[in-house]
Amino acid sequence: MWRRNLSSSASSSPTLKGRKWDALVIGGGHNGLTAAAYLARSGLSVAVLERRHLIGGAAVTEELIPGFKFSRCSYLQSLLRPAVIRELELARHGLKLLKRSPSSFTPCLDGRYLLLGPDKDLNHSEISKFSKRDADAYPRYENQLENFCKFMDPLLDSPTPETLQGISSFNARMKNKLHKSVFWAHCLRRAFSLGQKEMVDFMDLLLSPASKVLNNWFETDVLKATLATDAVIGTMGSVNTPGSGYVLLHHVMGETDGDRGIWSYVEGGMGSVSLAISNAAREAGAHIVTSAEVSQLIIEDSGAVNGVLLADGTRVHSSVVLSNATPYKTFTGNLQILFHLTELVPRSVLPDDFLRAIKYSDYSSGTTKMNLAVDTLPQFQCCKLSHPDAGPQHVGTIHIGSESMEEIDSACQDAVNGLSSRRPIIEMTIPSVLDKTISPPGKHVINLFIQYTPYKSSEGSWEDPAYRESFAQRCFTLIDEYAPGFSSSVIGYDMLAPPDLEREIGLTGGNIFHGAMGLDSLFLMRPVKGWSNYRTPLRGLYLCGSGAHPGGGVMGAPGRNAAHVVLQDVKKPLN
Repeated sequence: MWRRNLSSSASSSPTLKGRKWDALVIGGGHNGLTAAAYLARSGLSVAVLERRHLIGGAAVTEELIPGFKFSRCSYLQSLLRPAVIRELELARHGLKLLKRSPSSFTPCLDGRYLLLGPDKDLNHSEISKFSKRDADAYPRYENQLENFCKFMDPLLDSPTPETLQGISSFNARMKNKLHKSVFWAHCLRRAFSLGQKEMVDFMDLLLSPASKVLNNWFETDVLKATLATDAVIGTMGSVNTPGSGYVLLHHVMGETDGDRGIWSYVEGGMGSVSLAISNAAREAGAHIVTSAEVSQLIIEDSGAVNGVLLADGTRVHSSVVLSNATPYKTFTGNLQILFHLTELVPRSVLPDDFLRAIKYSDYSSGTTKMNLAVDTLPQFQCCKLSHPDAGPQHVGTIHIGSESMEEIDSACQDAVNGLSSRRPIIEMTIPSVLDKTISPPGKHVINLFIQYTPYKSSEGSWEDPAYRESFAQRCFTLIDEYAPGFSSSVIGYDMLAPPDLEREIGLTGGNIFHGAMGLDSLFLMRPVKGWSNYRTPLRGLYLCGSGAHPGGGVMGAPGRNAAHVVLQDVKKPLN
């Protein structure tokens, strides 16, 4: 069986030398590319410096097995902000979204199954198989989440109303106060439009465990479990964790072509998202360099950024640097900070409380991603739909081992005890059902998003090939319970456990959000309180990745918002 061997390379571009750039972007993930596109469109000279041999960060397509193209990390699109798609004209630059209907399928071992999607009649019919009451309640549930998402939309598309740090002019302070006043007035107006009952329900959703929210709405175990997976994706939290209701909301905030909560495949894989954004950036004049690892920031004695030093010794100069790396990697990880390349960092430039807050933020992860090549589609024994090839059960997200919230909680408790889940929670997607460009005819690409897998497991090391293989077989065996013979269909696979996600993709702790999405790490507290507006204690250094507001997922919002703040600071209009 084919298995992925990891490798790396490094080089730099001579075109970076001999000039001072208006802005540098560390990391060619989708947010870094988005920031570069907006900066370049406003007339700034911009260079993007990507460590790997290809752009995209976690939004990449890689042909790991000949003929099979995998969305290696992120695997679905919905959260990418409509403003980014519209303003950067991503459709013109090659972005093609493939809507899924139905959008989810949950098989049950007792022979039943649940299909859900954008078709309201289908939803009512499917849920009615389990509960007429739940079938009637489901449209009201969706409508409430839609209203909450509309309330949240403006918060996602603008910088936070952060108080200016450090020395600033009188005019800057007054503009900051005006911005904050307008922001909060707008929030109050939207809160009044919701009404008191809806606002109380909204706060309940934000603060409560997802289990409480879903138990209040529904009685059917499989329906609640299917919806609950959105609340735990990418976290080490359980459905019973307070605040997990927000993560549930976060994953329904997106849309496809104006249809709220609809997730889509991207033709060519998720790397096509990054490619489209990079095309927009290049068209605007941005320069994108791969195999260009940034090892150090160059800082003047005054505490202002003066560029970066690449791993090969190349110095690239700019008074504006945006980091698409995680906050931890930017400030306390491999990305060292030098003063004239010799002096240590004075406490007055990087405050102790800032560094402590960054260092001790929650970067834990319970996520493993597997990418499979298979020679036939899985045949689910609960679903005897007569289709010669792909049926509706293969189109959307397939929830394996998620028949009840108790199953999800049990899987989480294994991880809390230091074990990879004995019965993992698996989200399976088969993008090749709709996208014929990513696999050979008659064969398919399958993504497995698996929870929970601790970064350090007490039962074995992720560096041990035997342990990795045993966990892969644990997942395949579980899928066999629902789709007999699945294991024998696997041609080969690639596995990214939390340490792999950290090493290969740069995700600290393997956390797909660049840091946990708990209520203590959102909005004015992301990445740390006092520094939520993309600026940092180092003058000229900005954060533009998912570790900044509004958080993780392939959104583009941190990149767009950070570019807006940079352009304000350099007094350039946002185009």
